[in-house]
Amino acid sequence: MNAFSRRGACPALSAPMQTGDGLLVRLNPVAGGLLPKSLIGLGEAASRHGNGIMEVTARGSLQIRGLTPASARLLAMEVNALGIAVRTGVLVETGPLAGLDPQEIADPRPLAERIRAAIAEAGLAQRLGPKVSVIVDGGGQLAMDVVTADVRLAAVRVDAGTQWRVVVAGDSQTATLLVMVEEDAARDIAVAILRMIAEKGREAHARDLSRRQLRSLASWRVLPPSILPDISPSRGEIGGFVVGSSSAASEIGENRDQSAISPLEGEMSGRTEGGAVERLPVPARFPIGIFDLTDGIALGIGLPFGSMPAEKIIALTQYALTLGAAEIRLAPGRALLFIGLSPTACRSLQQAATTLGFVTDAADPRTRIAACPGAPACASGRIATRDIAETIAAENRDLLDASVTLHISGCAKGCAHPGPAALTLVGGENEAGLVVDGTAKALPAGYRPGYDAARGVGRIAAAIREARFRGETTAACLTRLGAAGVTELYRQE
Repeated sequence: MNAFSRRGACPALSAPMQTGDGLLVRLNPVAGGLLPKSLIGLGEAASRHGNGIMEVTARGSLQIRGLTPASARLLAMEVNALGIAVRTGVLVETGPLAGLDPQEIADPRPLAERIRAAIAEAGLAQRLGPKVSVIVDGGGQLAMDVVTADVRLAAVRVDAGTQWRVVVAGDSQTATLLVMVEEDAARDIAVAILRMIAEKGREAHARDLSRRQLRSLASWRVLPPSILPDISPSRGEIGGFVVGSSSAASEIGENRDQSAISPLEGEMSGRTEGGAVERLPVPARFPIGIFDLTDGIALGIGLPFGSMPAEKIIALTQYALTLGAAEIRLAPGRALLFIGLSPTACRSLQQAATTLGFVTDAADPRTRIAACPGAPACASGRIATRDIAETIAAENRDLLDASVTLHISGCAKGCAHPGPAALTLVGGENEAGLVVDGTAKALPAGYRPGYDAARGVGRIAAAIREARFRGETTAACLTRLGAAGVTELYRQE
């Protein structure tokens, strides 16, 4: 830990990242979950060595904030003492209920492990950038549809068996389809794509691959494993091993959007991990509520805006331990999944979580708000983002339907939400600016004092209530009102 990672790199335990409120580290347990006592220990360490704030990102990683160079080293020692093994190198992810979900098409963990082993054997971790990622999605109740990746393998039922849909660069809606193959070929193609990316340098992503390279992979069915370590896919050798053809090959670079391939950078959003898109296409769902497992049930509890004081996470986990929780998994969507509880214990833990201020209802309006720590927690923050967010959520629940995301950013960096949002409040020299259908980096069209920003959004909400047609979404109504009209409502005294 001799140097701190630059913004945009993954702030791993061994390479914390400098942020506006000190150093930040991100942890991904190798085991996929944490023992309750381990999470309690992490919370205590976060209180001792950081600013006492713990987060779960949109991608489902645990973050500890407010560290110093000295305390980051102490934290690393305590993580090791707790026996928590954390993932390093290329991120190969599976869903939060992998191996436990009766609705899974296939358990993705064996394929994920085979890909990790192939990456290690090929020495790719040192050649790929820290944000390159692979998703192996077995489907089920909490599929990984909204999480972006350079390579995505999704299980698909075919007759009586299973095949894997291989797509590159994006989430389940924006990624480019390559081919459907058996498990062995899926592994080999995934590693071949990573090799192609590595050849282009540590700044490269799947979006940087050429149409010719992707076509060669789309028509690839079987490659002898003995050949894989020695070939150079970017020079086209894969084309010599074609065993079949794919209708997907004609789509690559022709009719598909190649611009939506790579994730952006950031902190709260999980952008430095590769990002997660802040929308929920059907059938994806928030990881909040009760989920039936093959053996037992899981209870999903959300962190408002992805963040909670460590003392509250400790209190909730201690109570879960008394109720019989055996494991806690981190879930994309900024949530914790408590596993091993009885139905009665689930209800008790839900009630306790509600009292502590956690999100226990998937319809909670706070799930539609992305808010960074803001002032005074972050030195870069110009407005009290969390206070504004809580006020808006409490007063304008009907505004925050599933069609919109409200982004409240303490500054123009936009750490909590990389992409455009229906409405963005951004702190600056002129207090809280409003951006309609844009990002925090855009020039705001209207301003009002930061302490009064929630009232400005309340005026927009009131206009929507008055103008909205029966059954119309907030997003559609905002479009009808127009950016200029919405901005004028926000500015009104």
